[in-house]
Amino acid sequence: MTYSNKFFIIPLLVFLFTIIPSCSQNEEIRSEQIAEDTINLETITYLALGDSYTVGESVANGGSFPAQLSAKIEENKNYKVNTTVIAQTGWRTDQLVSSIGGRESGDYNLVTLLIGVNNQFQSRPFSQYESEFTELLNKAISFAGNDPNKVVVLSIPDYYYTPYGQSNGSERISVELDRYNDFAKSTAKEKGITFLDITDLTRKGIEEPDLVASDGLHPSALAYEKFVERLYPLVSTRLKD
Repeated sequence: MTYSNKFFIIPLLVFLFTIIPSCSQNEEIRSEQIAEDTINLETITYLALGDSYTVGESVANGGSFPAQLSAKIEENKNYKVNTTVIAQTGWRTDQLVSSIGGRESGDYNLVTLLIGVNNQFQSRPFSQYESEFTELLNKAISFAGNDPNKVVVLSIPDYYYTPYGQSNGSERISVELDRYNDFAKSTAKEKGITFLDITDLTRKGIEEPDLVASDGLHPSALAYEKFVERLYPLVSTRLKD
């Protein structure tokens, strides 16, 4: 190493040792700011009531429509979403009523309700659905701080348009589910609750197999994504920025 090179390298090393701690400090400041922003996010609460269509039967974690909706809200709004799911595969309206019967009223920012397919599937009296669905709507409103504007009812998917439905059912399934959905829509409207029709999406299950989960019966994560594409705009307008 020559004498002149020494005079060049020494200042360079001094510069590098000066700037590296500075960069590290800047990174720490940015990390602290990100953590602080996360802590300061406002939390909203979401209650999802239903059956296998709310659970997300046969789809991976995060693939159900409540999970995808919560993620979309967090992605597009300045909120942290606390999601509570009260749902179980196979539940009828009476079983959901029993599950939430002793639950006190709440102040959820959002409540969704999707129920009834197992009443139809098990050939329960339609009058049972009429009575219990109305009761569930009243409970949903009470969970939303008695504000029907915070409640959304989703229509029942049509499982006739799945491999299972094609092999084990008939068009009677669609006719009966239309009756259930018509009642749900009219009753929700009477109570000032938004009704979202997603049944038409599930009726594409034969021509678009990707909309059906691997079990050949339930909607896929892609189908639930399409549910959320319709649901999110309704919810978004009710959440302040």
